[in-house]
Amino acid sequence: MIDYEVRDGVAEILFNNAPVNAITADFMNALFAALERARDDGDVRAVVLGSAIPGRFCGGLDLPAFLRGTPGEAHAIVGKIYARLSELQSGLGKPSIAAVNGAARGAGMSIAITCDVIIAADHATFGYPEVDVGLLPAIHFNHLPRIIGRHRAFDLLFTGRSFDVAEAVTLGLVNRHVPEHELMAEARRYAAIFAAKSPVLMRLGKAAFLRAATAGYREGAEAAVDLISTVFGTEDCKEGLAAFAEKRKPVWKGA
Repeated sequence: MIDYEVRDGVAEILFNNAPVNAITADFMNALFAALERARDDGDVRAVVLGSAIPGRFCGGLDLPAFLRGTPGEAHAIVGKIYARLSELQSGLGKPSIAAVNGAARGAGMSIAITCDVIIAADHATFGYPEVDVGLLPAIHFNHLPRIIGRHRAFDLLFTGRSFDVAEAVTLGLVNRHVPEHELMAEARRYAAIFAAKSPVLMRLGKAAFLRAATAGYREGAEAAVDLISTVFGTEDCKEGLAAFAEKRKPVWKGA
């Protein structure tokens, strides 16, 4: 599910869960293990998160598996995505770069946004489609308005629309975009710049930067997990997930 390689002091962590790198509990555990490995390796100075699947960065939650799971299992995987992933990235002590080679949706956006730099291929697309399948992109309520502003964040989070890389750059969600065949080279170029710095200064500086930039994030993440737990109990959540699995339009009940 996860490929791991160290090149010139840079850990490259590539998602490899065909066909769309859908997120399951096993996927998240493998990602955590890779991040912990990079964190604990003194020779690793920077980390790149990318995909081994052409045109697919991460399609978000594996909704059929999510639908089959118990409420407790659903709560646990949301906690992994919302809280544990952020904790690992915050404690990584090394700069991380997301190399988005294609579609990033839902929880795939959650993974990308925890990185310090996001570079994307020219054809990459983004979106928060949770509201259309009976869920909410609750963690993004916590940070997206800080990045792009309240009204633009509401647009993206509650229409569920997809948007292209040019809009993502304009909004400040992506640092820059390049042709797909140049994506990993560009990510490695950034990583090499960071890897050449003092590892002590990068560790101390990143910790201080995140304290300032993400103040209140942990509390917001806990609130987001609680909100999703509430959403799980609604009829419209059950209907949205069932409609997705049955490939039909949902019939919202509003109860």
